[in-house]
Amino acid sequence: MQTPIYLALDFPTGKEALHFLERHSLAEVPVKVGMELFYREGPYIIHQLKENNHPIFLDLKLHDIPNTVKSAMRNLAGLDVDILNVHALGGAKMIEAAKEGLLQGARVTVPKLIAVTMLTSMDEDTVQTDLKQPMELAAYALHLAELSKAAGADGVVCSPHEAASIKEACGTDFLTVTPGIRLAGSDKNDQHRIATPAGARKMQADYLVIGRSVTAASNPKQAYEQVIEEWKNYDNYN
Repeated sequence: MQTPIYLALDFPTGKEALHFLERHSLAEVPVKVGMELFYREGPYIIHQLKENNHPIFLDLKLHDIPNTVKSAMRNLAGLDVDILNVHALGGAKMIEAAKEGLLQGARVTVPKLIAVTMLTSMDEDTVQTDLKQPMELAAYALHLAELSKAAGADGVVCSPHEAASIKEACGTDFLTVTPGIRLAGSDKNDQHRIATPAGARKMQADYLVIGRSVTAASNPKQAYEQVIEEWKNYDNYN
């Protein structure tokens, strides 16, 4: 069974990302490719990772007018990655268009369409002060999840802290993909709504995205295995 833990390849070049995976014996682990890496390397890095049998979450967070997103998703679907995402803030019509593009462009398997609710770098003050959103952050994330499901998304990106309420409202089959995962003792960096692997599992996360707790560790292989251990045996961890 594929592990549900995606390793964020937040490296400036494809050479560095591929070398990191090889040097630390992280063969075939699920990986997340974000803007930094994809905008530098393009489809080449996806092809290289697929040749090495890595499941891929392509994290580009598309957010544009529906027709543009539909066309972009039609092209991206041909890369045969496992997960693609959009910003839920783009609205229902944009999410529907994204799904149409994926269905039109998929060769064999249609990638899962995941909508980003609220970034884990955001906190209550950001939502209230910067965005002028009267709803509390958790309630707004839930609203965006319900909107995304109605528009045809397969799940959402959310913080672990919103996963349980989203599952309750949208059903157990609606996927929760949770970044902001940190091993105990790791720095929070620029994220606020974080959790340990065990904590995220207890809060009903389906997939984890973890980056610096592994990539910045003195022994990345050991750190990744620790994430898996905490995920599998979450009842034994606080």
